[in-house]
Amino acid sequence: MYLSYLLINVGEDPDRPRPGRLWLRNLYRVHQRLCMAFPSAVQPEKDPEFLLPYQPCGFQDPRPERCTVSTGTAAPPRACAVAAAERPVHVPRDAEHNFLFRIDPQTGGRAVILLQSAMRPDWDYAFHNARHILAPGVKPEVKPFDPCFAKEQRLRFRLLANPVRKVSSRSVDVAGKPFDQRWMGKDIPVPAAALDKWLKRRAEPGWSAPKNSEGKQSPPGFRLVGIDDIQPGYVYVNDKRDQGSGRRLRSARYEGVLEVTDPANFRNTLARGIGPGKAFGFGLLSLAPAQIPAGAP
Repeated sequence: MYLSYLLINVGEDPDRPRPGRLWLRNLYRVHQRLCMAFPSAVQPEKDPEFLLPYQPCGFQDPRPERCTVSTGTAAPPRACAVAAAERPVHVPRDAEHNFLFRIDPQTGGRAVILLQSAMRPDWDYAFHNARHILAPGVKPEVKPFDPCFAKEQRLRFRLLANPVRKVSSRSVDVAGKPFDQRWMGKDIPVPAAALDKWLKRRAEPGWSAPKNSEGKQSPPGFRLVGIDDIQPGYVYVNDKRDQGSGRRLRSARYEGVLEVTDPANFRNTLARGIGPGKAFGFGLLSLAPAQIPAGAP
C-alpha cells in the first residue's frame, strides 16, 4: 500500500478563496480528481496530455455503478480514451484494490488530503490540468506503506466516519417511537448520543464486516480500549452541480486507542476502511504508536 499527502492551495484569506478551497467544497469533484491518479493501463498512452474530458471508465473509480462493465459489448462514452474491454472492473476494497482518503484541517486554515491506496498514485497525471489546486511549490508526497501488527499491540487512531443505521420494523427514533413506513430499509444518521456505540459495535468480533475480494467476511481484528474524543457534524455534498440543494451526510471524527486482537484481520480492516461513504472521504483509519503507562489495563 501507499500513503499520499496533498497540501491544498486554500489561500490565507477565507473571504478571497483560492481554487483549492472551492474545490474542497464539492466532495464529488474531490473524489473524481483523486480517481484520476489511478488511470487504467492505456489511459495515459491514449491521452498523454489529459486533454479529453474525464470519463470514469478510464480510471480506477471504486464506485461499481461507474466502472463495472457487465458485457463485452458495452460501448465506451464519447471522447473516452479507453475501449470497453480495457476498462477497470470494480471489486470490493481490500489490500489490492482502491483507495481511501480524508481531508484534514491544518493550523492556519490550511488543509491536507491524506490518501491510502493499494496502487502507487500518479499525481502528475491527475493534476496535469489542475496544478493550481495544490499548494504552490509543494509536490504531493507518496510513501510506501506496509504496516505489520502484533497481537495485543495498542495504537492511537483517528477516524472520520459516516455513522448511519438502517431502519427496520424494530427500529425506534430518539423519542422511542417506531419509524414511519417510508423510512423502512433506509439509512439514517446516528444520534450524537449513540456515536460511541456505533464505533464500538464495529469493533466487536461478531460484527458482519463487508466481504473481501474472495467473497469472505472477516472480523475487525481489534477492540476499542477507549475513545478520547468524538466531534459530530455533517458533510454537505451535491452531485447535481447547480441544480438542487444537495444533501448532508452525518460525520463524526473519532480519536482514541485500540488494541489489535488479530493482526491479519486488522490489516484487512485497515485496507477496507470503516463504515459507509468512502467516496466522500469517510472510513480511513490513521494509526500511531500509543504511549501506554506501565501497569495500565
